[in-house]
Amino acid sequence: MVKFQLLFLVVISIWVTPNFAEAQLKENFYYKTCPNVESIVRKVVLQKISDTFVTVPALLRVFFHDCMVNGCDASVLIASTPNNKAERDHPDNLSLAGDAFDTVIKAKAAIDKVPSCRNRVSCADILTIATRDVVDLAGGNFYEVELGRRDGLVSTAASVDGKLPKTSYNLSQLTSIFASHGLSPADMIALSAAHTVGFSHCNKFANRLYNFSPKYDTDPTLDPTYAAILKQKCPKNVDPRMAVDMDPRTPTLFDNNYFWNLIQHKGLFKSDQVLYDDPRSRPTVVDWARNGTHFMRAFGQAMTKLGRVGVKTGSNGNIRTRCDAFNY
Repeated sequence: MVKFQLLFLVVISIWVTPNFAEAQLKENFYYKTCPNVESIVRKVVLQKISDTFVTVPALLRVFFHDCMVNGCDASVLIASTPNNKAERDHPDNLSLAGDAFDTVIKAKAAIDKVPSCRNRVSCADILTIATRDVVDLAGGNFYEVELGRRDGLVSTAASVDGKLPKTSYNLSQLTSIFASHGLSPADMIALSAAHTVGFSHCNKFANRLYNFSPKYDTDPTLDPTYAAILKQKCPKNVDPRMAVDMDPRTPTLFDNNYFWNLIQHKGLFKSDQVLYDDPRSRPTVVDWARNGTHFMRAFGQAMTKLGRVGVKTGSNGNIRTRCDAFNY
């Protein structure tokens, strides 16, 4: 663990000072204006999950992609117009499932039906609450959410460039990009475990299955049996839109099996498997594989810290009347 802390000190020089607006976030922010906001959102989330489980990984991804680019300001929800190509149309965001956007829009409509709540709750906060709820409802832990964000006033596809981690990243690259948002190596490992639910398209990891290197056709860090199963599901020249569960054991349960998969060399992405293969992060992976309670606590703390990144307050943002469009 000491080595891991030293790694964080190495990258701390690029740490961006957290937005002081986070100090204005607080639990029960809407207790006077919209006291039932969390129960309203949860009801919508429950309905969406009953329609399709995709809602769970979809919201987790959208929340992460939103916060890591312009901060947690719902800028990823903005639809493009003829005059502006928005974040959601950047190549890195095209695979974001529409169920997440639909959930936020439906929750916004449900909130605005309450006269005292109408146009009082930001889309950024709705996304934050809904993401917490899908974690809880999929078997994860319930953590209190800090609220009080404003919605961002800018959303451009160009702003996404270089802001999101790639599946090919090594540990140092992963630690560096998370540290730039004030997130620790432990936060990075915890947040990576969101891959315990959901699926990935074959083209996102096919490079590990075929023509991996001059020496190996298949990535040698993959368990051979697991690699064979992946090849059956994703043969060469398969439709790249074909999908595989990211967690081969419990793909619809938010749990700590993600870490057991890494120990067994069944991490789907290189950026997953490196968390166990690199001796600096391995002790944390082993600890959380053995102790789900430790992981759940760390995940809730990491999500809270992620939710503070780049928060907008006051004139730096507003509360949108529509979550997919700026106010005019």
